[in-house]
Amino acid sequence: MAVQLEKLSDPGWAWAAYEPDAERPWTLAQAGHLYRRAAFGANWGQLQHALSDGPQRTVDTLLRPQADVEAFNAAHDEYETSATSVNDLRAWWLRRMIQTPHPLLEKMTLFWHSHFATSGTEVKDARVMRQHIRLLRSQALGSFKALLDGISRDPAVLVWLGADANRKALPNDSFVRPLVETFTVGPGCFMDRDIQEASRAFTGWFVLRGELRYIPREHDDGIKHILGREGNFTSDDVVQILLEQPATPRRLVRKLYRWLICETQEPDAILIAPLAESFAKDYDVLRLTETMLRSNLFFSSAAYRRRIKCPVEFAVGIVKGLEEMVSTTQLAQDLAGLGQNLYHPPTVEGWAGARHWINSATMTGRYNLASALLQGSGPYDDKLNPRVVSEKYGRSTPESAAQLLLGLFLQGDLDPAVCETLLKTARVEADDSNECLRRFAHAVVTLPEFNLA
Repeated sequence: MAVQLEKLSDPGWAWAAYEPDAERPWTLAQAGHLYRRAAFGANWGQLQHALSDGPQRTVDTLLRPQADVEAFNAAHDEYETSATSVNDLRAWWLRRMIQTPHPLLEKMTLFWHSHFATSGTEVKDARVMRQHIRLLRSQALGSFKALLDGISRDPAVLVWLGADANRKALPNDSFVRPLVETFTVGPGCFMDRDIQEASRAFTGWFVLRGELRYIPREHDDGIKHILGREGNFTSDDVVQILLEQPATPRRLVRKLYRWLICETQEPDAILIAPLAESFAKDYDVLRLTETMLRSNLFFSSAAYRRRIKCPVEFAVGIVKGLEEMVSTTQLAQDLAGLGQNLYHPPTVEGWAGARHWINSATMTGRYNLASALLQGSGPYDDKLNPRVVSEKYGRSTPESAAQLLLGLFLQGDLDPAVCETLLKTARVEADDSNECLRRFAHAVVTLPEFNLA
């Protein structure tokens, strides 16, 4: 994975498609890296298929799976209608993340859930929040323009931000300010007057009993001055003006860069420029994501393990690796305790992520959650059994089963001394192989390396 520093900052090399060679071969570690970023981890079978398929075919599978994704999502949409509270929806979403044939779609839906952070704490309506997440999913790999248009008409967002009433006599900037400052151009690219004028363009829109309504007499149809433009602008015009600002694609590309490639170092402007220029043409999220996932930079040392897993990635990665389903109602509750309460982002800016996920309390929480998932009793029962998975793949001896778990969860990418110590423990405890493997799996998924994406 090592490359020369000058190549990392060269856009021509960085965004060209990765082609394995003698210096940068396609390995199990690279396959695991791809599945951690573009999914929620992988099971052993998926890793082996990826190893034989190579990087580009594996990316193809993640971007455009052959399975009937529409049928899967339609079935899960139907299941979600049984949810009677916002908290019930958390469990259904986790189940979807675990079972989906299109994990990249759910990974990107989670990304937009933090970007357009909207919390059921204020909305208090399962139907409205369900519609909000479905909106995110519908364009998670689609058009950012369509997504932003939808967000500007989304009852959940407007209620959460206190923008459920916008009268001509009293323009409400509660939605417009985050629209400009958080969702699009970002801080330092506008004046307060731009916010005030844009708020006038959104007058006339109300949320009544969970439904969006437009009352024409409450709309201010006067001339407005927004970001150097002048006209009788409507809310749709404001969205278009924001999309036309050069700062908007740059901000979004940087944010997706942190999500898919690296959160430890900000990319240079020259590196981001070609992606932002391309993205600004039509705001095609799939094309931008594909460019990143196929790139030399993505498969370089500059991206490898350069993100801290959020709690959802941490837990779902364990469940998917062991190929079973657990109580997602319990899991949602435990993840909330680790700081990631789905459907309840903490602020309009979403989850801060990165090092904010890690402190003494949350690391203890991750340790305890992993223990609960793997112990074979308690709230998760005996759903996740490392012995069953190891035998499925023909690893019947304690040491071979332990080696499979190292490959499954870390792709064998571990300091040799640490690896040998873990394997030695597996050999010593071989008399009680089932419990030994549970303890071994727990030791692996609580290592620092497993907490890195």
